[in-house]
Amino acid sequence: MNDLPAQPSLRRLRQFGVRPKRELGQNFLIDSNLLDVIGKAAELAPEDVVLEVGGGLGVLSEYLSARTAHVHVVELDPRLREPLEDALAPFSNATLHMGDAVRMDFAEMRPRITKVVANLPYGVAATVILQSIEQLPQASVWVAMVQREVGERFAAAPRTPAYGLPSVLAQLSCDVRVLRGVSRNVFQPVPNVDSVLLGLRRVAAAPAPELRRIVQQGFAHRRKALAGSLALAGASERPKQEVRDALERIGLAPDARAEQLSPAQWRELGDALVRDGQGTRGTHS
Repeated sequence: MNDLPAQPSLRRLRQFGVRPKRELGQNFLIDSNLLDVIGKAAELAPEDVVLEVGGGLGVLSEYLSARTAHVHVVELDPRLREPLEDALAPFSNATLHMGDAVRMDFAEMRPRITKVVANLPYGVAATVILQSIEQLPQASVWVAMVQREVGERFAAAPRTPAYGLPSVLAQLSCDVRVLRGVSRNVFQPVPNVDSVLLGLRRVAAAPAPELRRIVQQGFAHRRKALAGSLALAGASERPKQEVRDALERIGLAPDARAEQLSPAQWRELGDALVRDGQGTRGTHS
């Protein structure tokens, strides 16, 4: 065992005979210098309780465990249980959750999570970020390594090609920024896509279910005017004209498209449509 690499990920790859699975988005972090960059961005404090989805070989897990009150590590691949247990063995303040993060309720984890810090598997990155924003109202900061296109979508501004559903749902609750690019060479195996470090800081509660549904269905047919998209998706039982009227009342063109509305305007539109709906129901009662 004396010829094992000193770097933890490379050592565990060899020690436990792990072969990365591309279908699981497994690109393991092998540059430990990046850990301090992640820790600084997350403003880690001794009282933090951190969620890490995609524990992998445990290099980030052990870094977080040494600096925070508790770490919840989630990992799907059962082959990685042993490497993760090896990484977490020195720490009594870490809990390993084996299973599919997308099917987990993060709100049930104790102690309660205050930050999310992770090298997210590419296939579930967007889902996990949005899920954790919704399930963890007490969480204040997210720092995640994600595919560059995913990071750009989350941070995109209205009227840009990357702006869409993830942009609006995240920005309704958080200030979202791409913090920096990440070299492909910090991963093993080297991915064929670029990555970024994405940062989110909560500024408001997650959108209410009704608003979330309106946004989701507004983007369901994004090439159509928003009134038509909402009608097609069934988000509104009102005639298209009522949606157009609501858009005009918040200072937008009646034929506005989903990608033209800022997150704040989506919130205004949601309030207007819900208010109109309540008024309509009251008229018929």
